Amino acid sequence: MVGQILFIIIAAFTLLMGLGTVVARNLFHAALFLVGVFFGIAALFILLEAEFLAMAQIIIYIGAIATLIVFAIMLSKGMMGREAGAYNKQWYFAGGAMIFFFGLLSWLLVKMPFAATNASVPDDAIQQIGSGFVGHYVVPFEVASVLLLVALVGAIMLARERN
Repeated sequence: MVGQILFIIIAAFTLLMGLGTVVARNLFHAALFLVGVFFGIAALFILLEAEFLAMAQIIIYIGAIATLIVFAIMLSKGMMGREAGAYNKQWYFAGGAMIFFFGLLSWLLVKMPFAATNASVPDDAIQQIGSGFVGHYVVPFEVASVLLLVALVGAIMLARERN
């Protein structure tokens, strides 16, 4: 019972932070709300007894990705001022797509059978995760790191002053 109440509180916090991310007019504030979302997801991982994933969430997403986003926002001068547009002119397309995908996901949630199983966690679960990181999934992680590096260099190139 206590676990369910804690889950509802953390899930509500995460949803409110997500809503703040979407509706914030200031891009820097939206990035800070995004950090709250990442923290809420880490707390949900802890409730699921997935401590390794919670620590990875904190280290990678809060420590690295959110820091990269904040630096990219701060280096892009035009994104922080009042002259930057607060709303996208095509918001109705995004709203329609959101309603469509929400309906699709709701329909899938109702139609899919979710069978619960009691499977025990293997003793070498962290070793298996580490082997996957440096084995089968090494290329996607390297591609993601190169993409983040290119995004940071691009933000610096956009922010530097022209001579």
